[in-house]
Amino acid sequence: MAQLIKHRAVAVDSWTTLEIGADETTETIALPTGDVIFPLAVWQARRDEIISCHKRIGLLLQAGERVEDVAADLDYFVVVAVAFPKFVDGRGYSTASLLRQRYRYQGEVRAVGDVLHDQLFFMRRVGFDSYALKDGKNAVYAIESGFGTFSETYQASTSQPQPYFRRRA
Repeated sequence: MAQLIKHRAVAVDSWTTLEIGADETTETIALPTGDVIFPLAVWQARRDEIISCHKRIGLLLQAGERVEDVAADLDYFVVVAVAFPKFVDGRGYSTASLLRQRYRYQGEVRAVGDVLHDQLFFMRRVGFDSYALKDGKNAVYAIESGFGTFSETYQASTSQPQPYFRRRA
């Protein structure tokens, strides 16, 4: 099971991610109770049913799925999980940046999938605030080494809106 880092500390994950089995469809899958992160396809197929049955709703965006498709629904989501299918796939960085900067999403943005400690610094800069580390990775080590990669950054970002030359002045 993945270890969750939230606000630079190890956290207990109260959320369950709904997974669609090989013999299930978005219309036939049973919707669990509690805090559930729904795949985009399930959300799109059963939006009204999910809203009526759940107080806290999460959304899972896979690589290649567009945040623009759910921009009008962002107020429903307590957490948006952004999947990284492999270490070298950087599309999730753009998704997090869009959520924070263009759509002003204030809820939790969680990195899931192939998440390693050497990505945490960069993920934080684009708007992630929680990270489900890849299975078998050490969360304490990731916290100690992942966020302090650089002492200063030149560019502006979601986590630091002023570029270095403006902060120096």
